[in-house]
Amino acid sequence: MEIPLEDPGRRRMALAVSVVIAAVLIFQASELWLASHRLDSEKVAFMERGAALVPGDGSAWDRLGRLRQWDFVDSDLPGAIEDYRKAVRDDPRSAHFWMDLASAYEASGDAARAQDAYLRAESVYPASAEVAFHYGNFLLREQQYPEAYRELRRAVRTDPTLLPLAISRTWRSSEDVNELLDNVLPANAEAYLQTLDFFASIHQAQPGLAVWPRLLSLGKPFPLPRVFPFFEELIREDRGDDARRAWREALAAAGLPHDEPPSQNQIWDGDFAQDFANGGLGWCWTPLLGISTEVDSDPAPNGSRAIRLDFNGGSNPGLDSPSEYVPVEPNRTYHFHGYMRTQGITTESGMRFSVTDPNHSGALNALTDNLTDSHPWTSVDADLTTGPATHFLLVRLFREPSRLFENKLEGTVWIADISLTPASAPAGQTTR
Repeated sequence: MEIPLEDPGRRRMALAVSVVIAAVLIFQASELWLASHRLDSEKVAFMERGAALVPGDGSAWDRLGRLRQWDFVDSDLPGAIEDYRKAVRDDPRSAHFWMDLASAYEASGDAARAQDAYLRAESVYPASAEVAFHYGNFLLREQQYPEAYRELRRAVRTDPTLLPLAISRTWRSSEDVNELLDNVLPANAEAYLQTLDFFASIHQAQPGLAVWPRLLSLGKPFPLPRVFPFFEELIREDRGDDARRAWREALAAAGLPHDEPPSQNQIWDGDFAQDFANGGLGWCWTPLLGISTEVDSDPAPNGSRAIRLDFNGGSNPGLDSPSEYVPVEPNRTYHFHGYMRTQGITTESGMRFSVTDPNHSGALNALTDNLTDSHPWTSVDADLTTGPATHFLLVRLFREPSRLFENKLEGTVWIADISLTPASAPAGQTTR
């Protein structure tokens, strides 16, 4: 609507109204700037005055409350509670303000009011995974376990990124893997895989073995590398029987060949029919500068594929792969066999196979003959007996760095048809 301003009186009135409006806006802007400046000061007295300048703004009181509560030099918990109460009074629809109030009540020892504040936060934002997660953790601390598990389960279903924290806190509160499986975890592969990772990280294979059948029961494929940390822990704890069984099951779940090796061979894929698994009970290769590796197309003994390693002569490397962890029985005699071919291997330190107990230093250390220069396919063998505590052997291609001045390694080695077979009876017993 247009206001006619031909009349001088009306012009003066319009100007006066404009001046008043501008003055009010300038005053309000100045007040907001001053409030913001005081709230940013991180000084309690200034922040209090700043919060008072913006009535109805709960965030100002919440910010002041957090400053009081988490001031490690001069904490003021009663003052923080009062600030949080003002925050929820000004904005009762903020779940975050109610959670801050709940944390302060809990810190002060008032669990009943803390729980009430958490319930208010849930009523404000019932779909919040964050609220459910924090409330669930509070209930864990209060040992209200059924209610805690219900909240944590709701939280991780809504926000799967909370799974690792939910797993660790549930376990540390009860150390009952069945409670975790039955009452907190959703029944899906990712939840079970993350739980296996957690138990591997804290070196607890036994509860991991309770998770394993739940994962398999889903009947869903999963990538083999996803369970390598679990197998690393089984190996570390010398759980040979568990590792062998689980490895076969993991291969099946990954859609890979999983038949037991023939002729009592304890080594998986001794003929290198598959690519390196690089974990678990499969062959592992650690790339090294100056060494290239590939599957060779030329025929190898007994129909095996051959692995070829080429050394470029630029370095003097130590070598401990390809390698494989092999579950075995204690106090048992085994025969190791492999084929090796060399061409132009330089230095006095050549190519061998090494078989050791990876978990008990000095318990067993078998080396095959040292091959240098050029050799056709040669059978390399060793007989060995495991000790009373040996449950795994580490089989690997091995070279010690040369100690000579002319020590650069050049040439090629091929390996094929690797086996480790038990004697007919455990060591010290007579075969019937």
